Amino acid sequence: MSEGGAARGPITGECHEAQVELVEQAVYCTGYPTMQRCFTLTIVRHWALRKKLFTISYQQSAAMSTLLINQPKYAWLKELGLSEDNDGVYNGNWGGKGEVITSYCPANNEPIARVRQATMAEYEETVQKSRDAWKVWADIPAPKRGEIVRQIGDALRKKIKVLGSLVSLEMGKIYVEGVGEVQEYVDVCDYAVGLSRMIGGPVLPSERPGHALIEMWNPVGLVGIITAFNFPVAVYGWNNAIALICGNVCLWKGAPTTPLTSVAVTRIVAEVLEQNNLPGAICSMTCGGADIGTAMSKDERVDLVSFTGSTHVGKMVAMLVQERFGRNLLELGGNNAIIVFEDADLNLVVPSAVFASVGTAGQRCTTTRRLMLHGSIHDVVVERVAKAYKQVRIGDPWDPSTMYGPLHTKQAVDQYLAAIEQAKKQGGTVVCGGKVMDRPGNYVEPTIITGLAHDAPIVHTETFVPILYVLKFQTEEEAFAWNNEVKQGLSSSIFTKDMGRVFRWLGPKGSDCGIVNVNIPTSGAEIGGAFGGEKHTGGGRESGSDSWKQYMRRSTCTINYSKDLPLAQGIKFE
Repeated sequence: MSEGGAARGPITGECHEAQVELVEQAVYCTGYPTMQRCFTLTIVRHWALRKKLFTISYQQSAAMSTLLINQPKYAWLKELGLSEDNDGVYNGNWGGKGEVITSYCPANNEPIARVRQATMAEYEETVQKSRDAWKVWADIPAPKRGEIVRQIGDALRKKIKVLGSLVSLEMGKIYVEGVGEVQEYVDVCDYAVGLSRMIGGPVLPSERPGHALIEMWNPVGLVGIITAFNFPVAVYGWNNAIALICGNVCLWKGAPTTPLTSVAVTRIVAEVLEQNNLPGAICSMTCGGADIGTAMSKDERVDLVSFTGSTHVGKMVAMLVQERFGRNLLELGGNNAIIVFEDADLNLVVPSAVFASVGTAGQRCTTTRRLMLHGSIHDVVVERVAKAYKQVRIGDPWDPSTMYGPLHTKQAVDQYLAAIEQAKKQGGTVVCGGKVMDRPGNYVEPTIITGLAHDAPIVHTETFVPILYVLKFQTEEEAFAWNNEVKQGLSSSIFTKDMGRVFRWLGPKGSDCGIVNVNIPTSGAEIGGAFGGEKHTGGGRESGSDSWKQYMRRSTCTINYSKDLPLAQGIKFE
């Protein structure tokens, strides 16, 4: 029948409506009896509907088959509880009714899997459940809370390799760094377990007889944790482990480009809470974009907002939190410098400079972006560092032999190219690198640029890419001043054997950064010390030392156990 032939054609969802309309017109124009005409149209419409459903099913199957999670090579992803489509909300129950986003692998820009983000209604529900969960968690003694954190650390240990592989796949950092990042969370859990038996305030001498003066530290309540793409596990771990033993509950919003890592980590933590019959909302998660982050910043029910990210966004978060007189903990950018003096051990300098500038493809907040060299050793150090750059093994981040992987996004590649052009215009010379690599993924060459002025605008701009600006100085005063003249104040390091210079560097007229090193790189901080920086880096402190105080509120308490009522400062009021 010619009418039937008119309906046949390519399997496309776009043209089936027009094809049905043509068949209907053809049938009506044939002069068929009414019964036969109705029967024919019914068959055509039924056939067209089946074809449309087949088309949709075909397209969905094709989309699923292209996801990395469905390829045998990446079957290990399912060991983390991941699937093609993943819930992006957890508050004791899993959900996600918001926008569906796809996570991509930076090494090849292929889709890994999808995540359903939170709606604002789900955010509201999660905050309320978190507040309710706090009432349970705050009543548990701190050492018992430490036991739960110990179990979280053990659960992470069991998944350390597979979770590290996910970090490598989704973020783009090399496999050993991905595993190392999970190890940081484990280490902070171990640290927090001990800390759970040590936090507390002093008993102070009172000037009044029969009185005791003490400090009490109590949890702030709900800690909102907003993390960045470059450390999608460790930064949450620093905040989560310490906040938990202090008696807080946590609400996590990870980076929109690393949602699978957020889901996988939350599944591990949630299982520990469920095994201990504790509310899952003690560690909640809402995947989302700026809408969720803005809501957390404005929400008076979120007692502390810990934000890690760019200085630009951090400033907006700080202003929103301050408008409601809330607390914030900011870990923002860094324009970090290594200063190499003429007496430095170059066998330490070269590997330190290479690791700190090339590691994580220049996407650490502690990455060395400025290498300041004394004039007498400038040329030899540049030559040796450039030679070492050319020996860096570039490849797939999950290959154990790879030392350098891709940038996280295509936008970062554009920023890399723009920064190099600006550096050239401002007088810089590209000594090494400077090009996008001809291979799948977001790969660029690690780059060294010399000849720029210490105060060139591009030198003072933190670009989150592997570009190292080499500067030449002559005096200690000059080098210290150049280190401090940028807006950020995160990490810094000098290489020298002069002990007088070392202590001047550590003193009030030395580095103004939160991390001040000697004869080691700017990156690779240990968890036992407080991590954070000054100025536009935000002033926050996380992880070790007394960083726990940021997650608690302090009360000064005076107790009168006498029968008299003396006043302070000897005041008489009779």
